[in-house]
Amino acid sequence: MNIPAANPRAQYLSHQTEIDVAIAAALDGNRYILGPQTHAFEQEFAAYLGVCCASGVGSGTEALHIAIRACGLGPGDEIITVSHTAVATVSAIELAGATPVLVDIDPVTYTIDPNKITAAITPRTKAIIPVHLYGAAANLNPIVDLARRHSLKVIEDCAQAHGTRYASRDRVVGSLGDVACFSFYPTKNLGAIGDGGLVATNDPVIAENLNLLRQYGWRERYVSEITGWNTRLDELQAAILRVKLRHLDEDNDKRRALAALYDEQLAGVVTIPIEPANSRHVYHLYVIRHPQRDALMQFLHERGIGTAIHYPVPIHLQPAYRGRLGDAGSLPETERAAREIVSLPMYPELSVDDVRTVTRAIREFATSYP
Repeated sequence: MNIPAANPRAQYLSHQTEIDVAIAAALDGNRYILGPQTHAFEQEFAAYLGVCCASGVGSGTEALHIAIRACGLGPGDEIITVSHTAVATVSAIELAGATPVLVDIDPVTYTIDPNKITAAITPRTKAIIPVHLYGAAANLNPIVDLARRHSLKVIEDCAQAHGTRYASRDRVVGSLGDVACFSFYPTKNLGAIGDGGLVATNDPVIAENLNLLRQYGWRERYVSEITGWNTRLDELQAAILRVKLRHLDEDNDKRRALAALYDEQLAGVVTIPIEPANSRHVYHLYVIRHPQRDALMQFLHERGIGTAIHYPVPIHLQPAYRGRLGDAGSLPETERAAREIVSLPMYPELSVDDVRTVTRAIREFATSYP
């Protein structure tokens, strides 16, 4: 038996015929960078989010980097975010020359705790980056309200939240802040077959800055109006993403059905994820908690069941950041979560029988490690 934790190949095969046709069309177009496929995908994804503008870039990290710069932020500015996230969130802040300020998470949702933000605001604070984690929305209403009171930008990190809804499920995340950043890494709910990212906004000034920054500061070819970079979504990835976008809501519904089965089988056995009443979780990851997490992972591994930890070492405790972004004990909920969480297999092609196999093994483990 082999049940992987993630399976991007299966996600490709489930739409293979459409994707192969789209790739052929992109190749026939004979323009492979910022061509018609990319522009069409940008328009389609912006429409899906309900915003005016979207710019495809090379990765989710670069999406965050140029979003920060497009907001006019850089050296001397502080940006509040979390330590319980992919390191890309913090590395992008530092890549832009700004300073990350890390606060703790809500222990139930694993997203930024709005109650921890005010104490972290200083005269140098210019933005907040709430991370929508595992497919769940951060609690944006109080964050946006706080940001408006302090004239701060809200930069949504939506790398794990393609199609997540917030505020009585009426709005897609990525449409509520000043600017939003997406990753299309292959395992994402909307994943490419390679790297890719996108920045979305309803602000035409930010949108103009984004398009300049992603390609050398060019408005006219070979003429740099501002200092920029090279971070562009290629035509092949855009063509693939256009196909998969058409199936995103359907695939998210499959994830939600699998999550409901996990919930049913694991309630009272381990700590299962909670969907806040005002949002719609899309289960990029299905993350449980258990005090004997490492033993549980080994138990499942021996039975051919793949698991992962997102994320095993909080950013403030990693060698590159320890001592300058925090020390052990400074973010207790983050550190406690990192010791106990484990991600179970989750992807639209996962079978019901596989979920039952996973949950049966976990229940067996729980009888020995209550």
